[in-house]
Amino acid sequence: MITFPNESAEYRAARETLLQKEIELRRVMEDVAVARRGLPPGGLVPEDYVFDGLGDDGKPARIKLSELFSPGKDTLIVYSMMFPRHPQETRDVATSGGTAKLARADQPCPSCTALLDQLDGATAHLEAAGFNFAVVGKTALENLITLGRDRGWTNMRLLSSAGNSFKRDYHAEADDGAQLPMLSVFHRDADGIRHFWSSELGFAPSEPGQDPRAVGTCEPLWNLMDFTPEGRPNWDEQLQYNGVCCH
Repeated sequence: MITFPNESAEYRAARETLLQKEIELRRVMEDVAVARRGLPPGGLVPEDYVFDGLGDDGKPARIKLSELFSPGKDTLIVYSMMFPRHPQETRDVATSGGTAKLARADQPCPSCTALLDQLDGATAHLEAAGFNFAVVGKTALENLITLGRDRGWTNMRLLSSAGNSFKRDYHAEADDGAQLPMLSVFHRDADGIRHFWSSELGFAPSEPGQDPRAVGTCEPLWNLMDFTPEGRPNWDEQLQYNGVCCH
């Protein structure tokens, strides 16, 4: 047991009770991770999708899904962002940088952009630990590169799926063409590239008073808010605050 300066006995008792819940949550999170790792082999990808991206020389290139696996790294994490934004998105658009030149309907989702702001720094660590990571948007490669430049992203591999059906096949695009957020993991084995896991929680009914939290366990911004007495506010991420881009 630890204590902090001037805390009451009432506080310490309540904190100890909460600590037991936190321990239980940690156990459940690990149980879920073990069950996820124990999934049977997923389906082989139907084709070696070809994306538009930047080659090793920094110039636009056609890049196959299989080429996103670096030697000795057999797992690929892909975040399919909503770029362009959902047709019903009402939040403000970017008003500075190259992204501001895009029409409202062609601009990126603020929430996806905020998440990637947080994950860009993690990418270098992921790759050093033996994983591959890429971001896919169904917009022109030039738009993705411009957004990355505006946001100060330096680590993530940005890919355009405008010329293939990847996002539709892996449920990151609705039947009407609206873009959806999806985190997916693929694994390469002797038989080829298989789908391992995707954030299907986003399609499951949410509990009363909760948002879907499809990738909630890896969102630092919202998880940090959960540590506060205010909790998660009734608030949405924006592309910029007071006219200033966040990066």
